Amino acid sequence: MNILVVAPHSDDETLGAGGTLLKLKKQGHNISLLNVTMADEKYGYTKEFVDKRKEQMRLVADAYQFDKIYNLELEPAGLDKISKQELITKFGQVFIDVSPELVFLPYEKDVHSDHGIVFESAYSCTKAFRYPFVKVVLAMEILSETDYANPENGFVPNLYVNIEKQLQQKINIMKIYESEIKNPPFPRSEENIRSLATFRGCSAGYKYAEGFKIIKAIWG
Repeated sequence: MNILVVAPHSDDETLGAGGTLLKLKKQGHNISLLNVTMADEKYGYTKEFVDKRKEQMRLVADAYQFDKIYNLELEPAGLDKISKQELITKFGQVFIDVSPELVFLPYEKDVHSDHGIVFESAYSCTKAFRYPFVKVVLAMEILSETDYANPENGFVPNLYVNIEKQLQQKINIMKIYESEIKNPPFPRSEENIRSLATFRGCSAGYKYAEGFKIIKAIWG
């Protein structure tokens, strides 16, 4: 099966679906990453930070053994400056190339504007009459974004994946992003990643799990 995970920012793929991606890869599936934004000097980041982030992304890609990686290198927190049609075109080219049957997207109600824009644009690339290969679309739960959504739009998972054997590796991968993981009460911490996995696990009868929201599933 061909799988595509769409990450608005590097680290979203790990926070949202890291354990599941590791599990699916071990099962022999083809997994591709579409990273939408990227730190760059032209966006005000230092050369040191940019070089370090590129190395981190390389190490993360090696850890997951992604079959294909696409990096649009757009401005973080600047996707609202780009027309939706332009984004759909960029995403559509990746979807055609990968032909994913399963797609992971950020939750449309995440507090970060980039996440909502990515969801809307990428979801447009799952129409059955244009992208018939897409059978399942799942929204990810991303710490520090999904948990800060408007309470009226809270994330209620309806699909759970057992990641008892993958959780520690997920945490180890997240630690590669040194500047993105800190001590509690910061949301993106080892303790909180483990706590969320424990909470989702108890809802599914596992020690640790990742929760997803089924956006679309075509059966048959």
